[in-house]
Parts: sequence; C-alpha cells; structure tokens
Amino acid sequence: MVAARTVWLVAPYALWMALMTALPSSAWAYAVRTAVVAALLVVALWRLRALEWLRNGFRRADIAHGVAVGLAVFVVWILPEQFDWPAYRAFCIVGEGGTAAVAESDATLLATRLVGSAFVISVAEELFFRKWLLGFAGFWWMVALFAVEHDRWLVGAVAGAVYGLLALRRGLGSAIVAHAVTNLALGLWVLKSGQWQFW
Repeated sequence: MVAARTVWLVAPYALWMALMTALPSSAWAYAVRTAVVAALLVVALWRLRALEWLRNGFRRADIAHGVAVGLAVFVVWILPEQFDWPAYRAFCIVGEGGTAAVAESDATLLATRLVGSAFVISVAEELFFRKWLLGFAGFWWMVALFAVEHDRWLVGAVAGAVYGLLALRRGLGSAIVAHAVTNLALGLWVLKSGQWQFW
C-alpha cells in the first residue's frame, strides 16, 4: 500500500521531468507535457482517493492562507530582477532557456502554458516535494532539491521553504493553493510585462 501510494505521489512529477528532458524546448512540447501530465494527475489523485479530500478538505482559512502566501512568494520571485543587481544575476540565476520560443507562441499555446504552470506542474510538484520528499528525506533536503530544480535557485529555496512550512502547518491543500497562485500570478505578470525570462 505504501509503495503504491509513493508511485502516485512521485509519478506525475517524474513524468513531467522525463518529458522535459525528452522533448524539445518549445511551446508545443510544453503543451504536450501539460496534457499528458494532467491526465496522469487525474488518475493519481483518484488513486490516492484525493478527489474527495480536494472536495472536502479545503477550509476557507487554508485557502486564504494559500492565496496570501502564494502572492508573497510571487513578489519575492520577481522582485530582485526589477532592480539592477548584477550580483543576483551572476550568482543566483543558472541559465534561462526557451524564452524566445515562448515569446513567439500564439495565444492558444500561451494559454496552455499558463494553465500548465498554474494548475498542473504546481500540483505535481506539491505531491512530490511537500507530500512525498518532505516525509522521505526531511525538510532541508526538500528545500535544497526544490532550489536546484529551478534556474533561480535562491528564490527557489525560499519558495520551497515557505511552501514546506505552509504544508506542515496548514496542510498540503494550502500549499497547493499557494503554489498555484504563485505560478498563475507569475504567468500573468509575464504576459503583461513581457519579462519572458521568468517562463
């Protein structure tokens, strides 16, 4: 039973990463990845019997905390790059790939990317990092691995720690809301500001 639960907590994120490695860095590949992993997430949540939890397990206070934390993490994520801080760019960002392809996408592919970022990868990452890895490896390993997964490793570490604390104190549902809000706000910011480096 534990092994089966682990598979469904890990599989959506693992598939996302595998497809990211196997497919080219393009808008259509992101759309394919989003569709495939979204389908697996539905199955995983059903297998984890999480659909009932999603329906009944969110208290308004947890959602409110998630929204507030998600918006705060969004601000932390973009703020350093709104100023001319050469040291931040030199030491805290490791590569920025695929942004030109995203900027040239049509409206449908941009919408798919927004949905995938906000509602697919955020859920897959929360199941993996805050539900499975946090319990398996501990808080600081979870934070470290979440940091190195992101090109902006410093704000990635901050986000991983904040989502982790939220999951421990308010529950996984609140962390999922926070992560989804962060990614949705970031996507809308990119579309409005044209700062494609964040995508």
